[in-house]
Amino acid sequence: MPLKLYDTYTRSVREFEPLNPPEVGLYTCGPTVYDYAHIGNLRTYIFEDVLRRALAFNGYQIKHVMNVTDVGHLVSDADTGEDRMEKGSRRTGMSAWEIAELYTKEFQADMARLNIQEPAIWCRATDHIAEQIETVRCIEEQGFTYRTSDGIYFDTSKLPDYGYLGRLDVEGLQSGARVQRGEKRNVTDFALWKFSPPGQQRQMEWGSPWGVGFPGWHIECSAMSAKYLGPFFDIHCGGEDHITVHHPNEMAQTQACHGTRLANFWLHGYFLQIDEARMGKSAGNFLRVQTLIDQGYDPLAYRFMCLGAHYRSRLSFAWEVLDGAQTALNRLRATMYVWGAPGIADAGYVDKFTEHVNDDLNMPRVLALAWDLVKSDLPDATKKATLLVFDQVMGLRLAEWAPVEEVIPSDIMALVEQRAAARQEKRWQDADALRAQVTEAGYEIEDTPQGPRVRKRA
Repeated sequence: MPLKLYDTYTRSVREFEPLNPPEVGLYTCGPTVYDYAHIGNLRTYIFEDVLRRALAFNGYQIKHVMNVTDVGHLVSDADTGEDRMEKGSRRTGMSAWEIAELYTKEFQADMARLNIQEPAIWCRATDHIAEQIETVRCIEEQGFTYRTSDGIYFDTSKLPDYGYLGRLDVEGLQSGARVQRGEKRNVTDFALWKFSPPGQQRQMEWGSPWGVGFPGWHIECSAMSAKYLGPFFDIHCGGEDHITVHHPNEMAQTQACHGTRLANFWLHGYFLQIDEARMGKSAGNFLRVQTLIDQGYDPLAYRFMCLGAHYRSRLSFAWEVLDGAQTALNRLRATMYVWGAPGIADAGYVDKFTEHVNDDLNMPRVLALAWDLVKSDLPDATKKATLLVFDQVMGLRLAEWAPVEEVIPSDIMALVEQRAAARQEKRWQDADALRAQVTEAGYEIEDTPQGPRVRKRA
């Protein structure tokens, strides 16, 4: 059952074969750390975590690299407007460096809450200015650049297959452009290096062969992925919004400099929607993980909710859907907990699970299989062991869960102990009367082989 993944570049599901088995080079586009990440952003990182877990489940050794964009991402993807870091600095009153540190830590905390594994390598754009300058120099030497009054630009007309990843109609974009191109030769051209505005000192700027300024948004990923994974590696991931701008530009830069399309597979996670619109900071409709926690939800309930939709389908957020996910997750946890110690996993179910995972990460089928397993006639120990195998990819921390121990008032415990003594002495009428007192006080007793268990009534 080989692993098959949908490659955006070929628009097909392809059998995955590492370039240098058993190692897999994986690059995932990281956050722009000018604000908190919202749960729409984090849906993409959950998908990428499932991918990474699936690769590990198939026996591969993953070298996972994720960038942190802390400079150069302008408000507009057309290389216009303010740097998002500078804008965030003005909004918060902190320096651009301070907000980068703050929001990077907050993003990493959200990853931990959602049980998203950290990459092997975090790489900040501001720590790799030299590599970005060198990549721009390489592109320039190959004849793909030109200079304007505000920066060094990539001339996309010199790359015949520019935009193939996004199936862009470049000629149509050129003729139908409704925005002023300024000094850009082509509407699809993009900045490699931006000059600091005259008479203005930015918080983040560096010297370069072309003048004082800062790198364009796209160059960081080409430079850093090539540094840590080489100029052609296995898998590059991101959100669906990267298909038409960011990733075609990354690919163009690498084609110009190294002659490769950067990655063998390109995978993209689709948007989370709210009220039929994309969740986003600019739209003002975003929710944070902390928002879910404040509303009483377990962050892993959101992960569970995301597993219920294929990563290549858009998912609509509703509180009722999250309620259902939390209820289902709690039911699964509680059911597994009472099964006791795990035994040996069922090979048939593990084979079906592998088939679904390796079918382009079909996690909705995995969840359906999990519930089928729960309702099966297999021994409890077998079912538990099998679900723990499933959780290697689902990432729900099922083995770690235990019910919250309630603190039972001492007077209630005294009644429970008196009832236990009455039962031992076969004083059944007294035992029933003591149970009634416990029930009237709002608690219930469950008699188990290990002794009476007391909990507050729902």
